Amino acid sequence: MTDPGHKSVSGVTYRKVEDGYFEKRGLKRSAGIWGLWGLAIAAVISGDFSGWNFGIGYAGFGGMVIAFALLIVMYYGMMFSIGEMSAAMPHTGGAYSFARAAMGPWGGFVTGLAETIEYVATTAVIVYFSAGYANNITTELLNFSMPAWVWWAILYAVFILLNAAGSSISFKFAIVVSIISLAILVVFSVMAAFSGLFSVDKLFDIKPDAGQTAFLPHGVLPILFALPYAMWFFLGIEELPLAAEEAHNPARDIPRAGLIARTTLIVTGLAVLFLNTGIVGAEKTSPSGEPLLDGFRAIVGDQAAAALALFALIGLLASLQGIMFAYGRNMYSLSRAGYYPRFLSLTGKRQTPGVALLVGAVIGFIALIIVDAAGGANGVAGAIVLNIAVWGAVIAYMLQMVSFVILRKKFPNAKRPYLSPWGIPGAVIAGIFSLAIFIGFFINEPARPAIAAIAIVYVVMLVIFAVWGRKRLVLSPEEEYAISGGLHGDPQIEGYDAMEAEVFDKRS
Repeated sequence: MTDPGHKSVSGVTYRKVEDGYFEKRGLKRSAGIWGLWGLAIAAVISGDFSGWNFGIGYAGFGGMVIAFALLIVMYYGMMFSIGEMSAAMPHTGGAYSFARAAMGPWGGFVTGLAETIEYVATTAVIVYFSAGYANNITTELLNFSMPAWVWWAILYAVFILLNAAGSSISFKFAIVVSIISLAILVVFSVMAAFSGLFSVDKLFDIKPDAGQTAFLPHGVLPILFALPYAMWFFLGIEELPLAAEEAHNPARDIPRAGLIARTTLIVTGLAVLFLNTGIVGAEKTSPSGEPLLDGFRAIVGDQAAAALALFALIGLLASLQGIMFAYGRNMYSLSRAGYYPRFLSLTGKRQTPGVALLVGAVIGFIALIIVDAAGGANGVAGAIVLNIAVWGAVIAYMLQMVSFVILRKKFPNAKRPYLSPWGIPGAVIAGIFSLAIFIGFFINEPARPAIAAIAIVYVVMLVIFAVWGRKRLVLSPEEEYAISGGLHGDPQIEGYDAMEAEVFDKRS
């Protein structure tokens, strides 16, 4: 006789949960299209302030322009595909959910873990750069500074409290700081354009290698190495599906918000790439920890730049809030389904995953301490953690594009309220570009510490899942969608335990 509280499917075991399980893990619908737009912009906008510039050191300004153009194509293909899948699967799982439906529990876990790595590491990168900005500001204006780790702890604590205060507050905050951040970039762009300091020659002031040109001073291959840093102009926009259970109309609004946000970010990215580099110079911009602040300094001097940097810091803090939202929902969904310990998905009275937010922050803080101790004295800690974030992202990107192609074939009858205008070719193009970035990491020696770190995390987590996690899964909405062949779609319409009677037959 089969235990009525257990059911084995696809090599994993589902367990019947106690009454009230999903009520303790509830989320609240509080976002319209502009709340989602704000979340997408907030998650990404810090990439205009710091991080992108390291790519110029690899490929020169010309290589970065080419990398940027390639990524526009990649992100359009990817976001169209993600928009289709999120409209069909309006639950919080995002990338994990897509891959679970397409490639089974192991595929879902591998993809979900990649997004956890991406978002936890991205949050750590933003904390790292935000601390640098903040300390420069207090040093120049107040003659006061603190150790980096103190800034990290303060930033994590403040934004855990903000994200745990309620999704409505999070979305409203995202809209406000996104608008302010965009206004700052507009102000910078206008000041740079009319400063008289912009020079085309400064864009190409990196001395070319023998036989190379000023446009591509190190040749063609380094464009591949610049792609991960050019991704910083867009990295995080793919988090939108994680807000599906908190959006009023996810099937309509997530694809639309993604399209509007992409257009916004292309404009701001181009402005910063050209104007910031043309003011400061490619050679000086490439290693900077705060390139936009350097641009302000070049225009108005150190003291005035410090005051303006107070506003520039808002852009970094916007992304800190947006990406922290992402890792909280990612960990929440994997926990609710039993892949991660279930206590991580508890939401409490505020209906926000406060436990997941705290645990992700602790992991990120420890990672910063370790990486900074290993290489911070040489100024490479931010770049190493950035590489970890980007490599986790491209793993998730590739697997999501594979999932899109599989789901088109595997679930032909599933309801798809939104269809990607680029269809399967768009997913294939985005997948190929993601694969190219993935390969670039292997052949780029400075990125290897990030590869080693992610490999260790994967080995440990896959062993834990094989021994423990796969025997304790829960029929969450993401799992129900996969098992039902796409017939159980919206948990807030059908209920969060819609399939329990089908799977756990009490007469067994």
